[in-house]
Amino acid sequence: MELEVKSISGDLSGTKVSLNQDIFGAAFNEPLVHQVVTAYQAGARQGTKAQKNRSAVRGGGAKPWRQKGTGRARAGTSRSPIWRSGGNAFPCSPRNFEQKVNRKSFKSAMCSILAELVRQDRLIVVDGFNLEAPKTKVLFNSLSGLEAVNCLLVDTQGNENLELSARNLPYVSVASSHNLSPVDLIAHEKVVISEQAMNELQEKLQ
Repeated sequence: MELEVKSISGDLSGTKVSLNQDIFGAAFNEPLVHQVVTAYQAGARQGTKAQKNRSAVRGGGAKPWRQKGTGRARAGTSRSPIWRSGGNAFPCSPRNFEQKVNRKSFKSAMCSILAELVRQDRLIVVDGFNLEAPKTKVLFNSLSGLEAVNCLLVDTQGNENLELSARNLPYVSVASSHNLSPVDLIAHEKVVISEQAMNELQEKLQ
């Protein structure tokens, strides 16, 4: 399986990149993709909300009134959940939302998403993001030529000009082939990846 390589301006470069059949020929496994994406989104949750129960609220040490003889309902503390300024009956506590994702499951989900992107013509391979300076307008014009205004740009690590150029584009994100996640791949209409990053990604998923 091969895919045409384009220049950053949208013209065909005349070369092709070979795609691994085991990666880009995989069937789309929707339940697995949903599981992995949900796990990634759950791991991004902070889980830092907290409330106080009746023992954590300040005060309430003395019994408000004696047990019998007042005609009122018995009360042992003024910090009961039914009292004003009392503690919470079922308080929220800090928790960790992370879910375990097996390495094989992650690779299978990534292969499933990449293969589906190729089948839907949503994956564009370019010869490179050679930007001489961080210019947002230059990058926007190039992406318009590729018909990829809402896209994810994937390159190797350390391309600072690309990151700075895409910083002010509202529907464009930049990711590295080393830390690419399933959430990044499905969040945009198209994925524009450099040829070198494609080779690194295939080597990582083998």
